[in-house]
Amino acid sequence: LTACGGSDSASTTAAAAGESKAEGESAAAGESSAAADGAVFKIGGIGPVTGGAAVYGLAVQHGAEVAVKEINEAGGINGAQIEFQFQDDEHDAEKSVNAYNTLKDWGMQALVGTTTSAPCIAVADKTAADNMFQITPSGSAVECAANPNVFRVCYSDPAQGTASAKYIGEHKLASKVAVIYDSSDVYSSGIYEKFAQEAPNQGLEVVDAEAFTADSNKDFSTQLQKAKESGAELVFLPIYYTEASLILAQADSMGFETKFFGCDGIDGILTKISDKTIVEGLMMLTPFASDSKEPDVVAFVGKYKEKYNADPNQFAADGYDAIYVIKAAIEKAGFSKDNTKDFQKGLVASMTQIEVDGVTGTMKWTADGENNKGAMALVFRDGVAVAFEKK
Repeated sequence: LTACGGSDSASTTAAAAGESKAEGESAAAGESSAAADGAVFKIGGIGPVTGGAAVYGLAVQHGAEVAVKEINEAGGINGAQIEFQFQDDEHDAEKSVNAYNTLKDWGMQALVGTTTSAPCIAVADKTAADNMFQITPSGSAVECAANPNVFRVCYSDPAQGTASAKYIGEHKLASKVAVIYDSSDVYSSGIYEKFAQEAPNQGLEVVDAEAFTADSNKDFSTQLQKAKESGAELVFLPIYYTEASLILAQADSMGFETKFFGCDGIDGILTKISDKTIVEGLMMLTPFASDSKEPDVVAFVGKYKEKYNADPNQFAADGYDAIYVIKAAIEKAGFSKDNTKDFQKGLVASMTQIEVDGVTGTMKWTADGENNKGAMALVFRDGVAVAFEKK
């Protein structure tokens, strides 16, 4: 499998042995005996492992590495080991394309990536031209999976917007909702638009909608004051965790006590705050809860914590599932170390024929690249995100 990456200093490879490597360390392609014999499937990954969005890319990388190690230790895929290399794109579209080209030159056969939406859209155009199989773990913009060679593990932005409105309405979390969103970001604006469309169907009134842009994402006092004056019982935040952390801190400072509800972009917010009390009660839509008692989730969380000394977030779970999706597609197509004819075409055809029980839910795909797994919500209690249960 061939993938592309940015600078070599940000690349990692999980070879057949699955040993842990420090971030920024790259393994030689022929490091394992399997690789030396050519008996490998090369899977590439792309995402930010440096910069402001690094929490997402690192999580995807680490989750994928756990899956690669499990599969290789169990004998690989139809007799072939997985060789995995992950490249840093710093959440930048141009650098993501450079990363893709690096991975393609390496010999990548399938791509897990990219992690964030704008870079994913740019890379998807390149994979379509190259007929490269691509599955994005977390690129949620509709355009990420617009091409027939691209599938996704996560919800799309419209799905998150619709599902959030349904969850808030069905669980009677509020009837009056304010929204603070980033109008300059395709992820944020896409979720907001579908949320606003679905809200009336769920008995929700959007009493205030306040926008900001990438050039004005530090001071949210005006947006918060308007949300407060609107009488909103809940503020919906379809944004990333950096801005969300500022909003929660500023709401706390001005004495604005209300419920806050976000989507997968909220994941990672604990890395941006020192006072965990300000996230108390914050909720986010997700398909994954690290405190789940499901045996496969318990096993994944245990291995992840053992290797990385941290609880996996949804992005880690997405990366983990993406590797197993590729494995299922390869097996369905009947590919092996001795048979890779029409590999890309075979993987694409297999995707609509498989069902994968992942740690983020049970997934079946349609030809448009989407899956229809269920949603749940997490709530932050005492600085820990746990599955929400209505009291």
